[in-house]
Order: sequence, then C-alpha cells, then structure tokens
Amino acid sequence: MSLRDRVAVTGIGETQYQRGAARSSTALQLEAALGAIADAGLAPRQIDGIIPIGITGAPAEELATNLGIGELRYSALTPMGGASSIAAIQTAAAAISAGLCEHVLIAAGRNVSSGAKAGQRIHQMPQFHLVTEFELPLGAIAPAQLYAPMARRHMELFGTTSAQLGEIAVACRAHALLNDNAIMRKPITLADHQASRMIADPFRLLDCSLESDGGAAFVISGAEAARDMRQPRVLVSGVAEGHPDSPSAITQRPDMTRLGLAKAAPRAFAMAGMTPADIQVAEVYDCFTWVVLCQLEDMGFCAKGEGGAFVGEGRIRLGGRLPVNTHGGLLSQAHMLGLNHVVELVRQLRRQAGRRQVEGVEVGLATGYGDLGDGAITIMRRG
Repeated sequence: MSLRDRVAVTGIGETQYQRGAARSSTALQLEAALGAIADAGLAPRQIDGIIPIGITGAPAEELATNLGIGELRYSALTPMGGASSIAAIQTAAAAISAGLCEHVLIAAGRNVSSGAKAGQRIHQMPQFHLVTEFELPLGAIAPAQLYAPMARRHMELFGTTSAQLGEIAVACRAHALLNDNAIMRKPITLADHQASRMIADPFRLLDCSLESDGGAAFVISGAEAARDMRQPRVLVSGVAEGHPDSPSAITQRPDMTRLGLAKAAPRAFAMAGMTPADIQVAEVYDCFTWVVLCQLEDMGFCAKGEGGAFVGEGRIRLGGRLPVNTHGGLLSQAHMLGLNHVVELVRQLRRQAGRRQVEGVEVGLATGYGDLGDGAITIMRRG
C-alpha cells in the first residue's frame, strides 16, 4: 500500500518566536497545538492521535489531559532530532491509513534560550550516547563541532567555499525580513557573513541556527475527511525517512558528505510520482548552512559537489528557480525543530504566505535532518 495522497495537513499553528520566553515549553506547545486544532476547524476532543516532538515540551498523555482530548487512540515517538517532525508525518500517515485514528496532532514546545546550552541538551538524546567512542574523546560535544568535519570534507573534495555557504545564510535572512514572526530582522550581506566570528571551522556564527523559544504544531487528517474541513487541502504525496551509513558515528562513514536523505529522497519522489524538477518551493532543514547545501545535492537538485554553485546567483531566493526557506528557516526565523518548516510549506501551498508567497505554487517539499545525519522528507501538493 502506498501512502501517496492518503492524508493531508489540515491545521497549522505556531506561537510568537522569541528569546527568553517567560512561559514553559509545555505552555508554548499547548498554545501552538490549540492554534493548529482551531485552524483545522476541529475541537480538541476530535484529536485521537498525538506525536510529540523533541526533548522539551510535554508527552502525549500530558497533552491529552491539558487539551481535553476525549479518547487518545494512538501515540508515538519519532526520536530523530531535527528529522523527527517529518518522520512523524510518515508515522501519522501510516496510522491513519491503517484506521488506527483519524486526526493526529504533531506538536513541539521549546524554552531553551535562557537554560541549558545546546551541547548539554543534545546529550539527553538517546542517539548522542553513540558518539562516545570516536567523536567525544576528541572534544566534539556540540553540534557545530560534530558537523564541521562533514562540511570541511565537502570543501576538500569539491572546492566548496565559505562564501558559498554564506549565500544560504543571506538568502534565509532576506526571507526572514518578510516574516513578521521571525526573530532576526536585520539585513545581512555576504561581507557580514564572512566577517562573523568562527565557531567551529568552517562554521562562522552566521552559518549556525538560532537558540530560540516558542511552539509549533500541525494536524494530519485523512485525505477524504480533509475535503470538508476548514482550510484548503494540502496533500502529503510523498514521505520517507533514511539513515546514513555508519548511523552512530559520523567520522567512521565511508562518505561523510552523504546523508540519510540520499536514501529517503528517491523513495519520496517515487511515491509522489515526481522529480526534483517538479518542486517549486523547498523548506530545507537548516541547522547549519552546509546541511542545506548537502541536502540539495542529496535530493537531486544538483550533482554531488555542485551545491556551492547551485545556491549562488539568487537561485534559492524568492523569485529564483527554487526558493528555499521562505520563512527564514532555523537560521533566521527560529529553531523550532523543523516544525516551522512544515508550517511554512503548508502556508505556501494554501497561498497564505503574504509578502513571501511563491507565485502560483502547486508543489513543494520540506526536509528534516537528524542529529547524526538521519534524513526525512515530505512532498506536498495543493489538493
């Protein structure tokens, strides 16, 4: 059985993104969840499946209690770091198609900008217990340190430059300027990127995603039920997850420049009956600029090693061949574990994105990047 067009995203919600939020991650998660449920035209009691995302926020049972859900028939976890929210779409689609539930809420909340630092938080994740043999003894404890060798390897093999990575940061910031719910609202230039301080070679400050607080959520429903719901249908035409070779140790891979997305993307495109040429907008997980570049290659928008040239000449900006991260992404809107990428894709396909709307968009995709290179992708279309 194919999951093609079996489910739709029927509701989206997000809080104001900020730093130093006064409310708990659970409160932020609940606000976003209620917004998504209302956007779908549902009452909380009609939600019968929950997939919470991330190591902050509430588990399914706590969400069900606080939301007043009548009967929770299905819950799950997709512990894949930044790939979790896209992997959750696949899980929800399978559960709904199997008749286990009707409306699945996928929600996250974060209040981290004034608390534990990223290097401390990520080591609460199960997958980070696996890097103790090769990476941790060399002092790699934070994401920038873990992924920097991957980017450096790409540079050595293909001649990719820091300035090419900067093109991604500048494009995301330009899009964030059109988004009232983006944290970073000051324009940047490529010169600003090149002048920003080094964090972990080759990553400069402006290559790195934000530390931010907020909540985001969306509702997945059966495709037929979605016909009669409040918002225009946004169908999930393709979805898949993939894991890299040597999934538990980055530095032991035969090719550090190939992510799990390289395995997932062909399956998602085949399910959707599409190719990269059909995609009109892409919300690509951007914990670091290089991760965007590598994913564009692994999805087939260009050949391996050609990502640096591909992102130049305005190609990934609004008005270009493939607008990327039209909301500003994790680099400039907010780090919301990739749920904000799904929210933005749905807005684009509903044609509700305001000043940053891609004209005439019918098909788009969103990706997730897991902490050790896991990949997930969803291809959606107007229904």
